[in-house]
Amino acid sequence: MLARPSGAIRTCVLLVLLAATGTAILELVRQQTGTPGFFVGLALALLPVPPLMAAFRWLGRAAPAPWPQLLFCFGWGACTAALIAILANSFATQWIAAATTDPSDADQLGSVAIAPVVEESAKAAALLLVFVFRRRHFTGPADGFVVAGFTATGFAFTENILYLGNAFGEDVMEGTGVLDSVTAATFFVRIVLSPFAHPLFTVLTGLGFGAAAVSARRVRRTGLPLLGLALAMGLHALWNSSALFGEYGFYVVYGCVMVPVFGLLLYLAVRIRRRRLRAVAGELAVYASAGWLGPAEVPALASMPARSLARSLARRSGGRAAGRAVARYEADAAALALLRNRARRGGAVREPDFAVRERELLRGLWLRRATAGPALARAAVMEELLPPWFDPLDLRPSGAGAAEEGAGAGTGAALPAPVPTPRRPEATPSHARPRDSRPAEARLW
Repeated sequence: MLARPSGAIRTCVLLVLLAATGTAILELVRQQTGTPGFFVGLALALLPVPPLMAAFRWLGRAAPAPWPQLLFCFGWGACTAALIAILANSFATQWIAAATTDPSDADQLGSVAIAPVVEESAKAAALLLVFVFRRRHFTGPADGFVVAGFTATGFAFTENILYLGNAFGEDVMEGTGVLDSVTAATFFVRIVLSPFAHPLFTVLTGLGFGAAAVSARRVRRTGLPLLGLALAMGLHALWNSSALFGEYGFYVVYGCVMVPVFGLLLYLAVRIRRRRLRAVAGELAVYASAGWLGPAEVPALASMPARSLARSLARRSGGRAAGRAVARYEADAAALALLRNRARRGGAVREPDFAVRERELLRGLWLRRATAGPALARAAVMEELLPPWFDPLDLRPSGAGAAEEGAGAGTGAALPAPVPTPRRPEATPSHARPRDSRPAEARLW
């Protein structure tokens, strides 16, 4: 009875929770904004969602997270976290107003001191759930970026519906024109100037969880997420208090704090993505030297344009099923490379189940290589990623030279166990085995 609940039970519980909180938050927002204001706010709040989701998805494409996980994070932010924030903020504001008998001070104190703590904690709960129950897909700062970004995008979406719907209701009551309306001003501030505000706050928490995922010390695994959460709360409080700094306080905080922090995090995101792709290229070279991958596949797997081209080529020749097989092959190859990279740097402390997980990923690569190998090799040729000395007709097995080169890259760190040479698994059904066991280059050329 004290055993950990299965994945199916956890999934059902989370779906029921999201459905219940989603229904509650939609009805609560509709009551506060009115039905016309709700639909106007919904339409305007949807505008920044696709660009933000695409940006965070782009960051994680080097080793993409499963879409169900990302949609759960978005749903948690839009439904559960938003409901917690609205109820907790309203209760705290009413309590402060009753204690101080000054509603204006209660609103200001609630906005600066209560809202940042409640909202960032509610959003951080989604990151904690993924970190604990989906640790396999939470492997570093890039995953923290993506999970935090989707969660905060969902939260901002619901919050924007509330603000824009209330502004529209106020304009309807006063009969204000479109250009002079509160709705237009709210849209400009929240959708045009600062659509990245909530993602910017929560990304700091995500970076804390990402740093904890690659740390072997228990103190850091606990302290880094708390530090990231504290920074997110502090930046959120500073943003909410900008209106208290005078007539130009908002513009000062926006220009001197928000924009520089956004630029710094954008630079950090691009750098993390590039480092991931370099790690993919370096670690997959070891598997290529052992025969699990073709030499031409490695540069293609380390290039996002080549990956996209390989999926397109597979769809043209084999339909959607072939395209999905190549996409799964690319995701498994990237996960395998990053798994080996973490194990090589941290050893058994960081990746205690390295051998089991490596075997699973290698088996998946072997079963899809007949479809994905030629597409990736052709994409590498079309993208001109192969070095001038590469000979596609050289079918000799990769020997000691390549293996020594892969081992030399890890000098100074304890490497995982040597990669075995691929063999056709006996337990594999005959219909699932690759029809042609020659290297991808031989089939291509």
